[in-house]
Amino acid sequence: MNPSYRFESLSDSIKVCVSPEHRFGTDAFLLANFAAPRHKDIVCDLGTGCGIIPMALAKNYQPKQIVGVDIQQQAIEQFQLSIEHSDLEGSITAIHADLKDIAEVNSASLTPHSFDIVTCNPPYKAGNTGILSELTAEQIARHEVLCTIDDVCKSAGKLLKYGGRLCLCQRPERLADVITAMKNADIEPKRLRFVAKNSNTAPWLFLIEGKKHSKPFLKVEPLLVVQSENGFSEELLKIYGFENN
Repeated sequence: MNPSYRFESLSDSIKVCVSPEHRFGTDAFLLANFAAPRHKDIVCDLGTGCGIIPMALAKNYQPKQIVGVDIQQQAIEQFQLSIEHSDLEGSITAIHADLKDIAEVNSASLTPHSFDIVTCNPPYKAGNTGILSELTAEQIARHEVLCTIDDVCKSAGKLLKYGGRLCLCQRPERLADVITAMKNADIEPKRLRFVAKNSNTAPWLFLIEGKKHSKPFLKVEPLLVVQSENGFSEELLKIYGFENN
């Protein structure tokens, strides 16, 4: 095993393989909680990285089947190690593929129009903005160098069933881009929730859900605050799987 790999535990049984190139942050847990699949749902996570979103979904929701797709070989290697070390080979599948070519992937696990939910924690910055990291993996994770939000929504549209849900997170300055991309893929924005450090600061993230072939109606949910005077907010502790004592 790569000496830079290490395992972080989500529970006694579920472990995630992380590295300097592929790791995770709070936004992954927020998105998994926002998507909240049912036990009967089939879920695909696009640009899955180390597989944190599938692993968090398996821990908290146990959907019927989860597929994680990533273009980077090392990310998929880490994800596969997470699956194996967590004994989840029967319910989670890791696929090495370009999400832009999702319809051409020859895999029984990626049948078009068969998914109830598609999740994605996409690159937050457009390809021509900001300072690029020297690490290729960080460039891909942070900037739209290999895929755009339009690519994500188009691929989600090919995977989702009629009425299926696309759930993703993004920076507030990209909200117009996300809504436009969803609508262009015939995915109607239905739920929107902003995330802020506290009630006095501007949001740093939003969570959005769109439904395939749905009618227009967007519900804006209450602000999700992640910090309180004593540390993490009660809601964030619940999302992480902890409770205030």
